[in-house]
Amino acid sequence: MPMEGPRPLSETRSIRLSRGVPLSLPNLSTLLLLVLASLFGNAQCIRFANRIPDPAAGSPNQPLRTAVFALGSFWRSEAVFGCLDGVVRTAVGYAGGSKPNPEYRSLRDHAECVQLVSIFTRALFVFVNAALHVEYDPRLISYRQLLDVFWSSHDSRQVLGQGPDVGNQYRSIIFTNGTEESRLAALSKEREQSKSKSSVVTTQIQHLETFYHAEPEHQKFELKQKPLLLQLMGNLPEEELQKSSLAAKLNSFAGELCPPHIQKQIDAKIGDIIRKSWPLLRNV
Repeated sequence: MPMEGPRPLSETRSIRLSRGVPLSLPNLSTLLLLVLASLFGNAQCIRFANRIPDPAAGSPNQPLRTAVFALGSFWRSEAVFGCLDGVVRTAVGYAGGSKPNPEYRSLRDHAECVQLVSIFTRALFVFVNAALHVEYDPRLISYRQLLDVFWSSHDSRQVLGQGPDVGNQYRSIIFTNGTEESRLAALSKEREQSKSKSSVVTTQIQHLETFYHAEPEHQKFELKQKPLLLQLMGNLPEEELQKSSLAAKLNSFAGELCPPHIQKQIDAKIGDIIRKSWPLLRNV
């Protein structure tokens, strides 16, 4: 069954969230929740428990798999993958260049990437000099499905950029750590190219050397634009926030990049909090 993917980054890149309550929250129940939260201030908050157990506590025979993608701005890229069933954790960073320990203002030849971690192997996709690191459970989502989301979420034919974001750090790359990932990536690129011969797919496929985590202010960027959602999670320390499965999902929710049925599911959970007078929300 084909997966319901998020909107392409080229269509959503211009969506930006203010520091206050945004006007584009999914519906009235969410807005009411945030208004109530502002009235209670810091006196009361809700800690959301992770729906997916911490993989570190799982069986040693089922190590997490990791995938890293670069597909433009990593702020939006991280939100693209966080809501997928089977994705456990996400992080953004840099890969694909030669400079040791790159920083956001000094990337040189690195790309922004998103890293995903799951059970079993490791792979990396780079969009625009920023990388996304994703941990995922292959029992729930396959590497092929992650590739499908990768291709559908950005314009792989745009040269050195995505939408208004132009530059070497925004190039499209798939990083791999083994022959099987390389084979699957190459096949998926061939399929993407076969859809049209009028332009060339510019996505590169590279062996992953080193993934450098980006600075804390770039992690869970969409979620951090909605401080009241952070408050409802209990204002987690930065280290816990970066490792939280729930934060990965709510980051997608905040960016309105979850599939529609999941957006509605999360919103219904939040609405349930209002109806039941602030119980703990244990999953989304």
